Amino acid sequence: MAKAHPVICIVGPTASGKTDAAQLVARALDGEVVSADSMQIYRGMDIGTGKLPAAERIVAHHGFDLVSPGEPYSAALFQAYARAVFDDIAARGKRAVLCGGTGLYVRAAIDDYEFPAGEQVENPVRVQWTAFAEREGAQALWDELNRRDPESARELHPNNVRRVVRAFELLAEGRSYAEQKRNLALIGEAVPALQFGLAVTPEVLNARIDARVDAMVEAGLVEEVRGLLAAGFREGVTAPQAIGYKEVVEALEGRCTLDEAVAAIKQATRRYGKRQRTWFRRDGRIRWIDADAGDARAVADEIIAQLETLA
Repeated sequence: MAKAHPVICIVGPTASGKTDAAQLVARALDGEVVSADSMQIYRGMDIGTGKLPAAERIVAHHGFDLVSPGEPYSAALFQAYARAVFDDIAARGKRAVLCGGTGLYVRAAIDDYEFPAGEQVENPVRVQWTAFAEREGAQALWDELNRRDPESARELHPNNVRRVVRAFELLAEGRSYAEQKRNLALIGEAVPALQFGLAVTPEVLNARIDARVDAMVEAGLVEEVRGLLAAGFREGVTAPQAIGYKEVVEALEGRCTLDEAVAAIKQATRRYGKRQRTWFRRDGRIRWIDADAGDARAVADEIIAQLETLA
């Protein structure tokens, strides 16, 4: 998929400052931002996902509010969506700036990644094994995978039901999750891209995460969750990956205090940030920018300066 200009990717862990830097880079280059965040695709999940409010968007944004909470979505669907948006942005003579912390979405958008049928929605194998997990439990699901494909099972935590189900989807096609994971590093680009990562030391990042969670609560996260529950979206907001939402639900339903929920959100987000750092550090194509100072303008200027040397 040839493009007049490479897609500019700005990646990194949560609270690293990607959103502000991406906006400034896009504005400087007459571009538009495409969000690569697996939670910001959901309508109504705004505060807890760190979705940039409409009033603060200084350039056009894509990738927000694509589906309702709990509605099936996948990296394969995001791949098709992002590439269509890249084409549209390029056709209008603008630059695409892909911004996000969901590593698989970033790679799906730019790399020559062919998803198995199991990555699509309404897959019967997915339905079968998801129902099994709901009926028998996550450990029983993992045990069954371990019986059929022990190598893949060793790569997965029993509580990660979504990934374990994916392993069964691959097995149904005669493929292996473990093999797919090994091959991931060998996949090349389908969309020309230049990738920049925002590097923040763990201590600084954890402090930012704590402050960010406090700000989300102050901005009305509890009220947002209460509204989503009232609208019938409990299943979506209590999904394992919905950090910030499932913890507040626990508090609203009386299983913990709000203070305990906030502490749990901070801990889960810090762990998620660590996983994001590990994911992106494995990609040798990423050019890393020091973002400890939290100065979005300085980060954007550094990215633009590097782009000029690469032109």
